[in-house]
Amino acid sequence: MTRLPLPSPSAIPLGPGITLLPGRAGAEILAAARAVLAAHPPCPMTTPGGGRMSVAMTNCGGLGWVSDAGGYRYTASDPATGRPWPAMPEPFRRLAAAAADEAGHVGFEPEACLVNHYGPAARLGLHQDRDEQDFGQPIVSVSLGRSARFRIGGRHRTDPTRAVTLDHGDVVVFGGAARLIFHGIDRLTGPEHEILGRERINLTFRRVTAVSGRAVSGIGPI
Repeated sequence: MTRLPLPSPSAIPLGPGITLLPGRAGAEILAAARAVLAAHPPCPMTTPGGGRMSVAMTNCGGLGWVSDAGGYRYTASDPATGRPWPAMPEPFRRLAAAAADEAGHVGFEPEACLVNHYGPAARLGLHQDRDEQDFGQPIVSVSLGRSARFRIGGRHRTDPTRAVTLDHGDVVVFGGAARLIFHGIDRLTGPEHEILGRERINLTFRRVTAVSGRAVSGIGPI
């Protein structure tokens, strides 16, 4: 008997402009993410003020996001090594475009994928993703490995927040009214993942330059 594929769980609205797509990332995405981390290992970045982030980071794609004494910006290569970022795996592009389409942002073409590697105690404080040129483009975020408490705020740091648990394979898309919300990861939670154990990988897909192709200013050399 031929088995038909099970339907994907329905999209879950988390608020105006923010959508949870449960379980959309599978084994192919996890394998590609581990390959990127092996090719260009992540490292903890520092904030412009000198603070050390607890999350280790790397990138893939034509542009990568970095943070150091020079500020927050996108670059075509790793400032620490001079090496270009690894190419974005095709399964990444397909997932990011499909998730954006499902959430109502048709035609999304990611230029950068920030790969965050969370150890058991790592967390990411409330922040906005605002180093891109076109805020009309969504952010697509993919959770792999151990579950995490995703903190959702508003347009101002002092706005009330709430937490949602993200499990392995979950994808969150935020754009439109939610494009500049403050958000972060409180902590990892729940049992160990069968492959990543007590760790988590997060993929964040972004469009950096304007879709029209205008030159980018203020985001570092590209």
